[in-house]
Amino acid sequence: QVQLVESGGGLVQPGGSLRLSCAASRSTDSVYAMGWYRQAPGKQRELVATIMIDKSTNYADSVKGRFTVSRDKAWNTVYLQMNSLKPEDTAVYYCWRKSRHRDYWGQGTQVTVSS
Repeated sequence: QVQLVESGGGLVQPGGSLRLSCAASRSTDSVYAMGWYRQAPGKQRELVATIMIDKSTNYADSVKGRFTVSRDKAWNTVYLQMNSLKPEDTAVYYCWRKSRHRDYWGQGTQVTVSS
């Protein structure tokens, strides 16, 4: 069992930046990938950015060039650096971890972009 705890969300003005962090508890379940999804009110959860075991990354078109996903060496923490934030980035952001036996999700952290 893996627990994921997000932090770093909050209120930011358009054009501003935030850095989300996700700390994973220790697990013997091999990790294949980690990343971030988001869900805005009235919308389905969507992929934001992921990083794979081979270090490749994948981004939603809407965040390319503005967001960067990264991780520490031990796969204990995954980060999402968000720059040039827009009101349409407002959502609950969820940490995600794909392990050998199942996927894990964090409880979510709210990001609100508003003036």
